[in-house]
Parts: sequence; structure tokens; C-alpha cells
Amino acid sequence: MHIGLLTREYPPEVYGGAGVHVGALVPRLRGLVDVDVHRIGGPLPDTTAHEPTPGVNPALGMMGADLSIAAAAAGLDLVHSHTWYANLAGHVAGLLHGVPHVITAHSLEPRRPWKAEQLGGGYRLSCWIERTAYENADAIIAVSDGMRADVLDCYPRLDPRRVHVVRNGIDTAEYHPVAETDVLVREGIDPAKPIVVFVGRVTRQKGLAHLIAAAHRIADAQIVLCAGAPDTPEIAAETAAAVAELAAHRAGVFWIQRMLDRADVRQLLSHATVFVCPSVYEPLGIVNLEAMACGTAIVASDVGGIPEVVADGHNGLLVHYDEADPAAYRAGLADAVNRLLADPARAAAMGAAGRVRAEREFAWSAVAERTVAVYEQAVAEKAIRD
Repeated sequence: MHIGLLTREYPPEVYGGAGVHVGALVPRLRGLVDVDVHRIGGPLPDTTAHEPTPGVNPALGMMGADLSIAAAAAGLDLVHSHTWYANLAGHVAGLLHGVPHVITAHSLEPRRPWKAEQLGGGYRLSCWIERTAYENADAIIAVSDGMRADVLDCYPRLDPRRVHVVRNGIDTAEYHPVAETDVLVREGIDPAKPIVVFVGRVTRQKGLAHLIAAAHRIADAQIVLCAGAPDTPEIAAETAAAVAELAAHRAGVFWIQRMLDRADVRQLLSHATVFVCPSVYEPLGIVNLEAMACGTAIVASDVGGIPEVVADGHNGLLVHYDEADPAAYRAGLADAVNRLLADPARAAAMGAAGRVRAEREFAWSAVAERTVAVYEQAVAEKAIRD
């Protein structure tokens, strides 16, 4: 089988979970099927590049690249798109060439209304693209049971039999506990003192504002925020003001705004007492898998697919998120973090349990095999329909 994988993110240009997913999945898929990678953006090794249309709304620009991808998809047996950026390419390619279109659902536009701040009227285009592609896709891969439920809730016209669950994976050979501390020392972080770590983009989805507010109530520990790539200048300014206020009220606040390489992230996670994932929307949360693989206890919100990764009381603590009561959520985050800071033996045991779970349940090789099984079913069903 010869498939086209359609994406915006591809290593090394990765800024979110979809890029991590694609970067890990493609090498494993290539052991099972032939894969051409069509990427929206500039040239990268081992990909075919399709540049967005310049000088227009970003969403409209993506549509130009999507049509280029669709034209280039001739001769493929199946196309597999990732995120709304590439969904239109998959939909049009499927119609044009008569091949199945498979979508991996990493997030859903109706669940992210704050994207209108970033895209303006382009958010209405991204919603239309996603809805059109999803409702006509031959198969959809949801990265968690929670995500599958969201897909069917947002798009009730979908046949549930076409929506499959294949959870994200983690490379436990790449993410693992390490003893080195040079990155911490370089950033001014004291490896001998408790550390609370956040890793994620500066976007409303990741809930960073909730964690910063909660940190005013967190016990004596260093707060390390690995947070960059803000969605808009406005959220960048809001975050800068909140971090400055926090730093004025407590010592040991570190904000690392540049993109860190994986070795640096691995070291920060390995030495964290607690990793915090305060997301208000999260289909699964690969960063939680990364923390687990590094042997770190997790405090996370109970949204989306997170409870399928963070087993409350086993490898971390879950905090209920209620959009209508942010104060209670922030208090819950602080309380959960403080409980683990006060009991480092329990935090260490949770971290060890997380490492075991990551090794047993989230191998990328299994993700690739399950994905190819979805391809084969989609091809067989389309042949019957045609």
C-alpha cells in the first residue's frame, strides 16, 4: 500500500502534539507501507513541500497549499491528513483521485473557540474545512476514547463505525530518566530543591494562566515554565505580566521561552518533583506521556483523554476542571501539587509507576500497526461501496 501522509508539522518544525505524533509515526509506518510525506511549508528532508498562498488570511493561505497537495496525490492508494491545516487536502485528494481519506483527530475546532483570536475570520474557514472533511472521511482515528466522544458530539452526522481509537505513543528509549543536571544549572535551577515543571505552548488550550495563578499558593518549590510560541501578541503580553507578578511575590520562578531540544526537556522532566498539565482541552496530551516516561509524577486536569493517561492516585493526581469556576480549579491545582511536594516518596512512587505504564501501554510500533489496520479497513470498505 502506498499512502500519502499530509501534515503541516514535521520534524524539526514541530510545535505541538500533532507534530510529535507525525514525527514518531512516519518511521514506524515505513516499516509496514510506502509513505510519501506532503508538508505545508518550506522544504524539509524526505518531504514534498507545499507553500501556503502568501499575503492572505493564514487559513486562506493554507487552502492554497491544500489544493497543491491534492494535485500531487495522484497515484496514491490512500491519503491520511493531520489537523485542519491538511484536512482539506485529504478531502479534495480523495474526491479527485477516488482514494480513501483517513483523518487523525488531534483536536477539534469547535472545542477551541479562542482560535478566533489568532485567525479572525479564518477561524470560520478552519471550522468549515474540518466539518466538511470529517463528515466525508472514510475513517477517523481518535487519539483517545475521550476524543472519539468529542468527535461524535461535534459531528453527529458521522457513522460511529468509522471513528476508531488509536492512542498516541511515546518512545521510551528517547524519553527516560537521566541523572545529568547541566541544563538545570545553565538555567539557574537548583537540582537539590523541589521543582514543579510545565511544558507547552502559550495558548489558552494549555491552561498556563491557571497554573501561574495557582503558583501563588504552591509551597516552597521552584516553578519552571517551559512555555513559548504564543498564539497572539495579546496572550504573550498577558502571560508576561502574570509571570512578572508571580516572580515579584516568590523566588525561584523560571520562564524558558525558547524551544528546547528533547535532551533538555528530558533532563527537566527527570528532575521535576511534579509535572503539571493544566490544560482546559486536551485530546490526549503527549507531554504527559513524556513526563511519565521520564519517571515524573503528574498533576493534571481531568479533561479529554488525560484520564486515559494519568490514572488518578497511581501515576499522578487529577484535578476537576470547571470552566464556570476557575478559582476552584486553581485552588485544586495548588492543593494537588502541594500534596506531592509534601510527600516526595509518594511522588517518586507515582513517577516510577508512570514509567512502567509508558513502557507497557504506549509503544509507537503498536500505534503504527493499528493505524495500518485502519487503512486496510478503509480501502476494503471503499472498494465495496464503489
